[in-house]
Amino acid sequence: MGARTIWVLSGPNLNLLGTREPEIYGSATLDEIERSLVDEGARAGVEVRCFRSNEEGALVTRVQEARGTAAGLIVNFAAYSHTSIALVDALAAAQVPAIEVHLSNVHRREPFRHRMMTARACIGVIAGLGPIGYRLALQALIARIGAAPVEKSA
Repeated sequence: MGARTIWVLSGPNLNLLGTREPEIYGSATLDEIERSLVDEGARAGVEVRCFRSNEEGALVTRVQEARGTAAGLIVNFAAYSHTSIALVDALAAAQVPAIEVHLSNVHRREPFRHRMMTARACIGVIAGLGPIGYRLALQALIARIGAAPVEKSA
């Protein structure tokens, strides 16, 4: 791990993707999204590691562990994005570039979703583009760390 490792951290209820309100979140499962990120990362010479929890404390611990270990974070803390000062503080302390991703356009939804507390500690936010938002975040972090594609032997 290290300079060429990107972590994908997912929060509560994202394990229900594909069946939970598909009209809002789409039909892709979290496993499908994560597999595509791992595959794309491998093509770029980057290891992608994924972690999901319904527990705020587990997510805080994982963000803290990223310091000095991960080159970047893709985070979708789900509902915790709107409420967690602990995750904001963990992101700031980790000093790892993070991009926050939301499948839905939170600004077209309930007013309590319009404020994303954790976004203030991220270098960017992608919302409303569905699963491609994760891919765009991965591409942005790969460009930031300067990872080169791995040559495939014939």
